Amino acid sequence: MTKILFICHGNICRSPMAEFIMKHLCREAGVEKQFEIASAAVSTEEIGNDIYPPAKRVLTTHGIPFSRRAARQITKTDLENYDYIICADRSNIRIMEYHFGEEVLHHSHAKVSMMMEWVGQKRDVSDPWYTGDFETAYQDIYASCKAILKALTK
Repeated sequence: MTKILFICHGNICRSPMAEFIMKHLCREAGVEKQFEIASAAVSTEEIGNDIYPPAKRVLTTHGIPFSRRAARQITKTDLENYDYIICADRSNIRIMEYHFGEEVLHHSHAKVSMMMEWVGQKRDVSDPWYTGDFETAYQDIYASCKAILKALTK
């Protein structure tokens, strides 16, 4: 089983959107039993909070099912338990390097990458918490999840 952990700052917008989009794509492809998919934050600011309402609205608009969940922070154990740690932006990686140590992070079991790298782009998924543009974030995340699924089911 391939284990994927999506990361963003607070685990209430981008990473849970990625979690539920990826779960949906896996169900549609009939490969949901091949994957364990979750999400987490690098910060403690939103711990315990559900998905931010505008993120829920954009998922609903696109027919992506989701469930109530509680934001959580990534742990050192996650670095060993997940095969892929996929981050929404560069600051997520910097914060993880600060918390866990650069050497620990980059020599962990998990492969750490940026979400947009999966579609051949070296940029962040903009944070809709600040921009208010949940649709653009959704489109970036959806494209990334499609590319991740394609790459991991070859």
